[in-house]
Amino acid sequence: MLESRPVTEWLTAWSRGDDASAEPLMESVYDELRRIADRSLNDEREGHTLQPTALVHEAYLRLGEQRSVEWQSRNHFFAIAARMMRRILVDHARRHHRQKRNGGQKPISLTVTLDGAAVTSPDLLELDLALDELGALDPIKVKVVELHFFCGFSVAETARILEVSTATVSRQWRAAKAWLYRQLEHGGSA
Repeated sequence: MLESRPVTEWLTAWSRGDDASAEPLMESVYDELRRIADRSLNDEREGHTLQPTALVHEAYLRLGEQRSVEWQSRNHFFAIAARMMRRILVDHARRHHRQKRNGGQKPISLTVTLDGAAVTSPDLLELDLALDELGALDPIKVKVVELHFFCGFSVAETARILEVSTATVSRQWRAAKAWLYRQLEHGGSA
């Protein structure tokens, strides 16, 4: 794994339009982006039409359009990449839901286990709406969910990316899971 400093420098150059920095940047982050994509798609329905490589490439293209971002670090890049992958999956789910209304396909769902209790296969769109609601109340909890649940980062990795303690991440993760469980299983009253 390459050091943070060159990655940050490549990110900065890339966001300023230096296309030559894209290749070394991609080489340094591709494996981790692929791991995030694998994790993000792990709980999707079998036969999901979006593959990990396509998710990585779409995220990378969208990240390349972020010319106004002032990249702070490698960790900042992965935090934004995690959010980007979530957005791509939600956009993909929305397209499939439109097709479902017109073609009778099954809804895209994601199995979520919160505090040992499985939430009845919430739809990715329902989960996204719940995360948006949670984000309005507490954005750090959503970042923890995106990094720890969607991307599969450990508590320690999530803490490092968010630059907080592991105790804070653990506390935020427990609170987010409980809140999401209430929202998804009971339709609110959080």
